[in-house]
Amino acid sequence: MEIKSYQNQAELLVKEYLLADSVIPYTSVICGICACKMVYDLTQLFSNVYFKSYPGLSKLQRTEWSNRSISTFHAIFITIMSLYFVFWSNLYSDHEYAGPITFRSSALSTFTLGKLFIFGQISLGYFLSDLAMIIWFYPFLGGMEYVLHHLLSVAGIANPMLTGEGQVYTFMVLISESTTPGINLRWYLDTAGMKRSRAYLINGVVMFVAWLVARILLFMYLFYHIYLHYDQVKQVNSLGQLLISIVPLVLSVMNLMWFGKIIKGLMKTLAKRH
Repeated sequence: MEIKSYQNQAELLVKEYLLADSVIPYTSVICGICACKMVYDLTQLFSNVYFKSYPGLSKLQRTEWSNRSISTFHAIFITIMSLYFVFWSNLYSDHEYAGPITFRSSALSTFTLGKLFIFGQISLGYFLSDLAMIIWFYPFLGGMEYVLHHLLSVAGIANPMLTGEGQVYTFMVLISESTTPGINLRWYLDTAGMKRSRAYLINGVVMFVAWLVARILLFMYLFYHIYLHYDQVKQVNSLGQLLISIVPLVLSVMNLMWFGKIIKGLMKTLAKRH
C-alpha cells in the first residue's frame, strides 16, 4: 500500500506540474538538456569499452565523437515524430478539423518540440546544447554555417513551441534531420580509417538520396504548402510569419550548398573506386 501511495503521488506530480500545459515547454527543455549530458557521458563510457580506436583519438575528436551520438539520437526521434505529425496524424489535416492549420497544436506536439519523449532528449534542448558546444570548440565542431543553422533552428523551434502557432512548418523542416545519422556515420567511418571500405561508399550513395528527398524535394513541398495556406500563415503572430518566411528559405539555400559538396564527394569516392 505504501508503494502504491508513492506511485500515485509521483503520477500526480507529473500530471499536475511537469506536464501542465503552461509548464510543458520549460519542463521538456530542462529534461532534454540534462538528457543530452547523460547521452554524452554514456557514449564515452560505451566507446571506451567497445571501440578499440576510441582511446587513441585526440581530446577534441572524442568530444566530437560523443557530440555526434547525441545528434544521432535526436535525429532518429525527431524524424519519427515529425513524420507522424505531418503525414500520419490528423492534427494538421485540412479535412479533420476546422480553423487555420497554422494554429493547431497539442500537448504532445508541444512536448515533442521541447522533449524527446522516448529517449529523454529534446529538440530545442538538443539544439541549445549542440550550439553551445559548437561555439565553445569553434571552429572544430563546425564553422559559421553550423552556428547560423543552429541559431535558426533554435528560433524556429522556440516560437511555435511557446505560442503553439506554425508548428506544422516546424515539423516539416525537422524531417530534414533524417539525414543526420548518415552524416554522423560517415564521420565515424572516416575517423576509424574506413574511408576506402564498401560501407563508406554505400553511405555516400544513401546520403545523396536521403539529402535529395529530405532537404531538397521536401522543402519544395513545404514552400508549396505555405503558398496554398498563405491566408492562414498571415494570421500567425508577426515573429511567426517572419520565421516561416525566412528560416526555410535560408536553410534551403544552405541545403543546396551542402548538396553540391555531397555530389562532389560522392563523385570523388566513385572515381577512386575505379
